[in-house]
Amino acid sequence: MPDGYAEIIFHFGGSCSISYDGGLKPLPSPFMMGLLDQPVLFYTQNRLEIIAIRCFPWTVFDLLGLPSGKDRVRIFEHPIARLHPILEKWVHAGKIEEALAQVKQYFLDARSHVAIDSMLFKAGVAMSKANGTIPVSQVAAAANATVRTLERNFKQSSGHTVKDVSALMRFEQVRNRLWTHPESSLAGLAYELGYTDQSHLSREFKRYSGTTPAAFARKTKKRKQAVSDNFVAFVQA
Repeated sequence: MPDGYAEIIFHFGGSCSISYDGGLKPLPSPFMMGLLDQPVLFYTQNRLEIIAIRCFPWTVFDLLGLPSGKDRVRIFEHPIARLHPILEKWVHAGKIEEALAQVKQYFLDARSHVAIDSMLFKAGVAMSKANGTIPVSQVAAAANATVRTLERNFKQSSGHTVKDVSALMRFEQVRNRLWTHPESSLAGLAYELGYTDQSHLSREFKRYSGTTPAAFARKTKKRKQAVSDNFVAFVQA
């Protein structure tokens, strides 16, 4: 399901493919998931384990030194791929903490070589704190920039507009709330998260998820009722 993050994904074990143009497209390790405007379907065979690094979309391309873009799935050549055999060794040995420590150190080192864009940093903090609910003018004010300057720099860095990313952040909040509390009031969520009204929330939710929030909540509730106490599911929130 769409959310407000880009992700760098390493996978181990079984094959990993994505539904693409009516067929399956194999994915290397790692690959990058950009921002989505619709859900995507992944397929795997046998046991598949992943380590994913979630990044703010206005930072990920600078972090990797790649040109920005709006690709939903990006396959790229980058020195980060050298991490895969090291992580694979730890994962196969069941030493997940060691694998995560290796990933953390890599990104700390990479981060130390990237200059902080204070304007984008301040804009990102404002957007994150408000969960995407504040207008672009207020984001610009928080970043001490004009709307025009912010939008230009933001799009150059992320490939998306502030409005695009804010809308995904807000959708993510609705999705997460309905997943954990499917009985939530849609009218209440619309008010809390700054939608014009419940109809506006429903249109935006269907735009990103392909289904209405009411239908999503009903399906979630049925799934929760069907899951036994001995079943554990890990769902990205």
